[in-house]
Amino acid sequence: MRSDENAVYLSAAEYIDSDHPAIRAFVARTVTPDMPPAEKVRRFYLAAREIRYDPDLDYSDPEIYRASSVLKAGAAYCVGKAALFAALCRASGIPARVAFGDVTNHLTSEKLREKMGTNYFAWHGFTEVFLDGRWVKASPTFNSTLCARFGVAPLEFDGGTDALLQAYDGAGRTFMKYEVLHGAFHDVPAKFLMAEMARLYPQLKGKRARSAGGMEFETPAASA
Repeated sequence: MRSDENAVYLSAAEYIDSDHPAIRAFVARTVTPDMPPAEKVRRFYLAAREIRYDPDLDYSDPEIYRASSVLKAGAAYCVGKAALFAALCRASGIPARVAFGDVTNHLTSEKLREKMGTNYFAWHGFTEVFLDGRWVKASPTFNSTLCARFGVAPLEFDGGTDALLQAYDGAGRTFMKYEVLHGAFHDVPAKFLMAEMARLYPQLKGKRARSAGGMEFETPAASA
């Protein structure tokens, strides 16, 4: 039986808008009602992961944090993708929430590092899903073609074991590390994130043209 404590993570929110018609239609096309919850979650994870990762966004635009807008755009950065994953789960009756942490050694292009001035990424977003009586963490950030570009295997999620960012690249070198975990939230704290992005990365502030394909096409493909 589901606990009242976790029931809030089934309800639609402003940014995890699991009641949006496009979200519900996507769920209906992706899973069937009799499918085991772990299989539903696995399919939702893959759907969110394969949304193209594009960090070249206007971080003052609330739509980049909204699940239905991410689904429509087909491109997003980590927080929007985490919101989409959570929304798909909630729309299928599976409790889910967004969570945040700071990471270093993030998979990134030279162009993005120059823009940000650091390899420390604050408030990286991922998703927590309630399955079999416990919260499981998964990060649907990097799509498979982007991973291939950087020579790292895409992050897989089996619906039962935590799947956070890759710790090592294809050559076994240290790749990513979680430095701080900020906890989990019922909805994306978008206003806070807008202010934090402007404070921490002022060079990213303001409207700018979207990149031609995002980070995926800013870096030469890794050699086989």
